[in-house]
Amino acid sequence: MELIIGKLIMLKCKHHKMLVASLCFFIAPVFFFSSFTHAENVTEIVTVNRSISSSQTILGSTVVPYREITVTAQTPGKITAIGGEVGTGFTKGAMLAKVDDAQLLAKRNTLWAQITSAQAALKNSQAQHQREIISPKSKSINGMPGMGLPSMMDIFMTRPLYDMMGNSDQGYNRYSDLVNSATGVSQAESQVMMAWSQLNELNTKIKDTVSVAPFEGIIMSKMVEVGDAVQPGQPLMKFGFIKYLRLQADVPSMLVSSLVKGMSVPVRISNKNSTIAKVSQIYPIADPSRHTVVVKFDLPIGVSAAPGMYAEIFLPDTTPGGNSVITIPKTALIPGRSLPTVLVADEETKTSSLRLIRVGVTQSDGLVSVVSGLKVGERVINNPPPGASSGWYPKDSAVL
Repeated sequence: MELIIGKLIMLKCKHHKMLVASLCFFIAPVFFFSSFTHAENVTEIVTVNRSISSSQTILGSTVVPYREITVTAQTPGKITAIGGEVGTGFTKGAMLAKVDDAQLLAKRNTLWAQITSAQAALKNSQAQHQREIISPKSKSINGMPGMGLPSMMDIFMTRPLYDMMGNSDQGYNRYSDLVNSATGVSQAESQVMMAWSQLNELNTKIKDTVSVAPFEGIIMSKMVEVGDAVQPGQPLMKFGFIKYLRLQADVPSMLVSSLVKGMSVPVRISNKNSTIAKVSQIYPIADPSRHTVVVKFDLPIGVSAAPGMYAEIFLPDTTPGGNSVITIPKTALIPGRSLPTVLVADEETKTSSLRLIRVGVTQSDGLVSVVSGLKVGERVINNPPPGASSGWYPKDSAVL
């Protein structure tokens, strides 16, 4: 009996050891994987380094219209009409917006009255001048009564005697009367011209109350609505020609030398549509603060894109010095942000600051090239949490 009980105990122990071994076999990988994942996602501060780059550099760009203007108000007043909503198409010369012109129209009626009065005064001045030429005042015999006899005595005796004595000069008096009447005509003509000039100026202001499309296009955005009061120079809307589209990119100055007008480069729009764009314009100057040059690329007609979309441009990397570029771990990019952003660490103050960067191609070793925004030797936080902002600093982090 004791032998049988002993065998049962030994068998139970064997089963217990097998059960423990089995549990260890299944649990060990779980702990290993958990510890490995934790080690892989640990937050650390890494140094920005330089390494060998790929043969292409990826630049972010924006789809823009072939031509775009900002329509502004030319006269003060209230908006009485807008040609359409955002996306509405217009032909050249069509009305885009209109400002109230009632006050200007009333002033134009006043100017018309001034023109009529000035023209009447001019007509009278011309008649007086003609009368002075044909029937001079200085030879008129209607100045005194008596059947004209006293006037004739004055003309044939008194006035010649005055001229002989040097007290009068009939010729000069005649010249003075002609100049006086001619001056009246000139002044009347000036009044008419002034009134017409004021009317033309007012008509220009009335014309400026209506904003028209300078070319075929669509309304891209509106800044005002009907009833809003505007002042001269205030933006009303953005108007663009989108039949042809372009890409606009800020290219680092070290890469501009590899581009020439008419050169074709591959592009990818919104991470979906891949096509070829052609270099159409390279600005002759660079931004002194960002050290970039604006370059525009023409997209093919009919490409599936719209103004404002994000696009990537693949440029050949011809940087001298072995194609070495600045790199950081791809995991250093803050997740959840639309633009590439990193946290630059300040290990003295234990704080950080957000910085937008321009990234290039992703390397095979998990690194991503940085075209601009960081310098070699700067310190960035690797594996930051989603939504991290300036000032965030890991409490316990490894320093590499």
